Amino acid sequence: MCFTGCGPVDHSDEPVEAHGEALDDGEPGDGELGDGELGDEAAASPAGEEAFTSREILRGLSYPMRVVWGPDGHLWLTERTAKRIVRVNPVDGALTPAVTISDAFQSGGQDGVLGLALHPALLEGKGKDYVYVSFTYDVDPGAAVDRRTKIRRYTYDAATQTLGSPVDVITGLPGSDDHNSARLMIGPDRKLYYTIGDQGNNQFGRKCLPIRAQDLPTAAEVAAQDWSTYQGKILRLNLDGSIPHDNPQIDGVRSHIYSYGHRNPQGLTFGRGGKLYANEHGPKSDDELNLIKPGRNYGWPHVAGYQDDQAYTYDNWSASSPTPCESLVWDDYTPPPSVPRQLESAFSQPFKEPLLTFFTVPNDYDFFDPACGFLQYICWPTIAPSSLHYYRAGNGIPGWGNSLLMTTLKKGALYRVKLSPNGKSAVGEPAVLFKTINRYRDLAMSPDRKTLYVITDTAGNTSGPTGGATTVLDNPGAILEFKYTGTP
Repeated sequence: MCFTGCGPVDHSDEPVEAHGEALDDGEPGDGELGDGELGDEAAASPAGEEAFTSREILRGLSYPMRVVWGPDGHLWLTERTAKRIVRVNPVDGALTPAVTISDAFQSGGQDGVLGLALHPALLEGKGKDYVYVSFTYDVDPGAAVDRRTKIRRYTYDAATQTLGSPVDVITGLPGSDDHNSARLMIGPDRKLYYTIGDQGNNQFGRKCLPIRAQDLPTAAEVAAQDWSTYQGKILRLNLDGSIPHDNPQIDGVRSHIYSYGHRNPQGLTFGRGGKLYANEHGPKSDDELNLIKPGRNYGWPHVAGYQDDQAYTYDNWSASSPTPCESLVWDDYTPPPSVPRQLESAFSQPFKEPLLTFFTVPNDYDFFDPACGFLQYICWPTIAPSSLHYYRAGNGIPGWGNSLLMTTLKKGALYRVKLSPNGKSAVGEPAVLFKTINRYRDLAMSPDRKTLYVITDTAGNTSGPTGGATTVLDNPGAILEFKYTGTP
């Protein structure tokens, strides 16, 4: 593999929708189908990375968070710490800033300018040249910081290549310096979908804040636009930020909440027949790949992965008694006796288990690996999935049809998960591709779906070249191109 001088990007004459993946691909829905009905390429041997060339398009980005392919043939990105949206020409790496969001708040944690979605009619001359972005902001005018998150709509001016006319779609959403999740996309139903994590509560410096992933709003809270219970949720909104009339009623209340019981869902994508998939970070094990159903509970924090009482208990630090949580010292392995512990099997409410975990381990698994030193979490049996994209059947990379593509932070790799014909289960073992010493944050695809563009974190911890952990990245703050050529 190489990252310099591997040739230009192959552009297609047939552009895809502006957001690159949200529209239904026209394939049938829930029926049990044979491989032939997914297109002839589905039966082909899946192309491996030997059939790709690679190069680094540019580096030096300020913690790029999201990337999407635009109808102008450019990659559109958010830079989390630079607090801006930029456009990058994938041929030569030329970068054009579109807007800097000065009222975004960024503190050095996982906050700043986050999610990004392009309206499907962008640059189609329909008066809907809209770009949606999410970011954290400080609602406290004083020295104290009170983070919230908002989703804002900008209008793109093609003449000046800038974004302007800001309109706040929704404000006051939960915001944190950890576990914001922040996957924003427009679905085939022309609704906004947005993921909000559990805010990193019940761990580290936020150990005394309760996890609210199971909390649901009252009708009075919805009427008052109090979104504080939206932590650990996937939301579904009208494009103006209002609540869709066909959103699920959960406990008798209709809100923006589409599903709940999530930890840190950073990936979201639509597959065949409008099926919605998400992935999320597990605690020390059990990263999850989920099929999302409206109104359903996904178990967190009572269950991580499957309800198997394996290698996880819900240790509720915020409920410590008689010793108050504030006087405790955080311990990632053994909580103090005052912290209540609950087995997964004690959770009796209905919830939906994942399609797949990365990875389920037995109760006696030793989470301490000397190879990782003080960066122990890098050696834990998780991959830290950072994005999720559906690869539809049809013309494209041979054998990749009807698969899910996941970028990962800890392993610096792309995981390809094959789906069953009906999309309700995973088939076989995931393929692991394009492994480098990086933290892969997100990816976009060219219109012909034969070139993948992966953005990398500017700094951070990941797996080392010979095991263990490292802080030295191959391509910090970069866009990497992986182009299918069909020849080794």
